[in-house]
Amino acid sequence: MDLRRLRRPRRIAAAASVVVLAAAGTWTAAASDDPPQVHRADQIMSIDGVRIDTSYFTTNGTERRPAVLLGHGFGGSKNDVRQQAQDLARDGYAVLTWSARGFGRSTGKVGLNDPDAEVKDVSRLIDWLARQPQVRLDKPGDPRVGVAGASYGGAISLLAAGHDDRVDAIAPSITYWNLSDALFPNGVFKKLWAGIFVNSAGGCDKFEPQICAMYERVAQSGTPDAQAERMLEERSPSAVAQDIKVPTLLVQGQTDSLFPLNQADQAAKAIRANGAPVDVDWIAGGHDGGDLETSRVQSRVAGWFDRYLKDDKSADTGPAFRVTRTLGTDTGDGETRLTGVTADTYPGLEGDDHRIALTGREQDFSNPAGASPPAVSALPGLGGGGLSQLSSLGVGVSLDFPGQYAAFESAPVRDDLRITGSPTVTVHVKSTTDDAVLFAKLYDVGANGGQTLPSQLVEPLRVEGAKAGKDVTVTLPAIDHDIEDGHRLRLVLASTDLGYASPAAPATYSVSLKSDLQVPTALSEKNTQAPLPAWVWWLPLAGAVLALILVATGRRRTTAPAAPEPELAEVPLQITDLSKRYARSADRYAVRDLSFRVDKGQVLGLLGPNGAGKTTTLRMLMGLIKPDGGEVRVFGHAIAPGAPVLSRVGAFVEGAGFLPHLSGRENLELYWRATGRPPEDAHLEEALEIAGLGDALSRAVRTYSQGMRQRLAIAQAMLGLPDLLILDEPTNGLDPPQIREMREVMIRYAAAGRTVIVSSHLLSEVEQSCTHLVVMDHGKLVQAGPVAEIVGSGDTLLVGTAVPVEQPVAEKVAALPGVASAVTTDGGLLVRLDADGSAAQLVADLVRLEVPVAAVGPHRRLEDAFLTLIGDSA
Repeated sequence: MDLRRLRRPRRIAAAASVVVLAAAGTWTAAASDDPPQVHRADQIMSIDGVRIDTSYFTTNGTERRPAVLLGHGFGGSKNDVRQQAQDLARDGYAVLTWSARGFGRSTGKVGLNDPDAEVKDVSRLIDWLARQPQVRLDKPGDPRVGVAGASYGGAISLLAAGHDDRVDAIAPSITYWNLSDALFPNGVFKKLWAGIFVNSAGGCDKFEPQICAMYERVAQSGTPDAQAERMLEERSPSAVAQDIKVPTLLVQGQTDSLFPLNQADQAAKAIRANGAPVDVDWIAGGHDGGDLETSRVQSRVAGWFDRYLKDDKSADTGPAFRVTRTLGTDTGDGETRLTGVTADTYPGLEGDDHRIALTGREQDFSNPAGASPPAVSALPGLGGGGLSQLSSLGVGVSLDFPGQYAAFESAPVRDDLRITGSPTVTVHVKSTTDDAVLFAKLYDVGANGGQTLPSQLVEPLRVEGAKAGKDVTVTLPAIDHDIEDGHRLRLVLASTDLGYASPAAPATYSVSLKSDLQVPTALSEKNTQAPLPAWVWWLPLAGAVLALILVATGRRRTTAPAAPEPELAEVPLQITDLSKRYARSADRYAVRDLSFRVDKGQVLGLLGPNGAGKTTTLRMLMGLIKPDGGEVRVFGHAIAPGAPVLSRVGAFVEGAGFLPHLSGRENLELYWRATGRPPEDAHLEEALEIAGLGDALSRAVRTYSQGMRQRLAIAQAMLGLPDLLILDEPTNGLDPPQIREMREVMIRYAAAGRTVIVSSHLLSEVEQSCTHLVVMDHGKLVQAGPVAEIVGSGDTLLVGTAVPVEQPVAEKVAALPGVASAVTTDGGLLVRLDADGSAAQLVADLVRLEVPVAAVGPHRRLEDAFLTLIGDSA
């Protein structure tokens, strides 16, 4: 069938296919307390052999009026939009609602707004409206008509405008522009939402056979094929983008993992390019929950139709762009408080980019066999308060499994930053398989390390040809989110997500940064905000007054601490001239004149022989003992017993005491309650996942081995996900696999932007897990710096060569000035320099001898360096 025939202005002949089979309650009054009285006529129409259940709403009067078609959401029926239909009828419209094919009392198969079925049905309904005496006509067979609806009904309004030129204005809400892009974003199958689609319709046999077959094929393979993508694109408004030329009000949800904001963005750009007026409204709710702002949105839809259907020039259609923001909850009734920010033009998703540097080395992580366990971002809420509602209130509810993601983090934001749109970043991806599937998220990380995923949105991407390595520009989900002063941004690339299909075969991915993060900041403080509720103004004032009263009446119990140093606010640890004498001794020191600094993201190893002063240093750092001289500053704050900044520090020093009759989990919960901090700040599950105790958590601690107690103590130190984690001999009592896991725990913890200090005697583990070292002996600093620098300060070099080195060449190298010896080894030469030798001179001599040098580096273990530094003390 040629669908363009539906665009011909005269379709009176087509009306012959519409037959009214039944009418019930024709012109019966719908319940209404206020005039004008609304009448509803229920009818079953036969359209090409399919029975379509309809309701027609009008009020008394002989004047002709514009008509509105109201569509319903997927899995619903015409009854879902009855109230809105009655309200529009009272406002002077003739309103027709209907149940789409396969829903309510309508027959037929669900075709996902098939142009030959559901879209064609709408044109037949417009034909019927053209014959009603209450409906205003632009010309015979052409009624003045608008179409509105949410989700499935929103898509049909767009499709109707693209297929039938009699549509004069539309107001689609929380819907899709390209259904293939929505369900197969970047070539990744959105399996959870697709399954909900099928089940909410009543099962696969409720759909057109080709759709059912497509779903079963993709669900089994986990990968969308070209036929599936083409089928969904043909049923999408994007397929008729060039023909949608009517005034369009686009309402899209911010808490919507099904049809995110980029769907409305694509629609706005395409329709505006056709010359039609387009306004965009981002509401606080969506398919994942939140506030759908029903009353405000329906009022705005009515104003839109007043302007473009009634030709009322004075009608208020609202701003060109509006975004709703969540202010929190009122302590009185617990309801979410919203405000609106507006702009004279729609900025899109890319405007006014702000560059933010991210840090983090190249990171390897795995896609586990069967893609299980999957990470958790969004859980579909079907409009009923999903995880996104918690996210909008700043509650972190996402879950990434250790070893299944890479993380890169920014420095703390110095001023409030409002992100409005889609952040972008370029990364380099390598995989052990040809294709890699990744899930990109941008977290808001608070000062205490707690992270929130705005609107619980994640961007999947399939990287083809990843085995050879590939640069990929990632466009993250569009959000409107405020990053508070002192918060950080954390980019996470995970290998799994509960809502999507990941490859079942195991793989290892490597990801590194290739660019800064670019965040759009189109709406800043200069934009006009809707008036705030009165409580927003008086509540802070009341809090300030209360604070003054407490200050005036409270007793000063402690000496004022030293003032914070702003220049050290982002430095996890600065130790300056720290000293501690032994008890009853005036001249013997456990720690003397110790100074060093630890920066963010480091894993610092604190080394030294027994009696070097390591544990004493850690105890002073924690405020457990008072130094005799010098100071310790954590994030710029001087440390004293009970210092507030210690809430950002987690420590495992000299073991932890547990109640043996309680389970591991009960011990941790009891410990956290004793801190007096809110339960949600504990991040208990995240700490437990990192520590990896598994089923042992439910057992009494008295049944634990020493290794299990050690892991429980590490989990306790990680509660609250502190910015600075201190571990004293964390591998005591652990077997080799557990030691390896502990090494990975420390690396992952720091890779997420936090800092770890570890004291350990296992030099091989320190060498593999630490980025920096502090070596102490007899309470004093011996050396501090990067591991590679300390280990590389020896006199033995490994020279890598492009081809094996023959023995005669090795003998020539051994005879060079400054070389003590040279022997062949796998891949090159092992060269030991004498006191007069240098690496630079060696490389010059090797080039002169035409040795094919590929690399030169230190060849010394940390054990060698350590023994050299401390000598006989070992």
